[in-house]
Amino acid sequence: MTRIDPEALVASLRGLQKASEATGVVHHLERIVRVVDRLFGYAGAGLMFADEGKALRYLVTTDEAGRSLEHAQAAVGRGPCVSAFFNNDAVTTRDVQTDERWPDLAELLHPSVRAVAGVPVRLGGGPVGTLNVYQAEPHDWEESDTQALLAYAHVIEEVLAAAVKAEEKSALADQLQYALDYRIVIERAIGYLMGKHDLTAAQAFTGLRKRARDSRRRVADLAAEILGEQAPPA
Repeated sequence: MTRIDPEALVASLRGLQKASEATGVVHHLERIVRVVDRLFGYAGAGLMFADEGKALRYLVTTDEAGRSLEHAQAAVGRGPCVSAFFNNDAVTTRDVQTDERWPDLAELLHPSVRAVAGVPVRLGGGPVGTLNVYQAEPHDWEESDTQALLAYAHVIEEVLAAAVKAEEKSALADQLQYALDYRIVIERAIGYLMGKHDLTAAQAFTGLRKRARDSRRRVADLAAEILGEQAPPA
């Protein structure tokens, strides 16, 4: 793990706390996760929220390998992020691939997902999701690691609390659900492109993103169009 200059850490947190709300809550949350990933030098980072069935789903993830954390834990119903959510506490593992607490996760995870740390994100006194990071090699997490993650989780909580004050809680929930659903559309489009063109997930996503950028469109809109094209005519 990259050692962080304490002054850089404080400056980063202050900058995120002062960021304009005009960017929108989902965009702000995406920015926070990417700052965490870049500043700490992790292999990947992500922000999960619980759906109505209390299953954790990614709202933001910095890479496709990390997304396997969502799928694997959803399949078996447990894992480090699930434990952080339900225990309302930080959870770490030196190597999730060999951790005896979750022996059935290894075969479902991407090989580069090894050391994992997750902390709860709370709203109204209880957890609503988790902020998670992973390393591509086994790693012994220190208390300073989880404390730094908790500091960023607190910034996320402030963003959510401000959004609740600005609008009805149900409206915020609808906005987050809308973003989650778009992630599913993108993921389905990636799967379709992988099968059609014999691509890896990374290649399919990179191509989808480039095509969207070249046409000045949102990735989600292009993904929805691609999925519509594969459907047979009525």
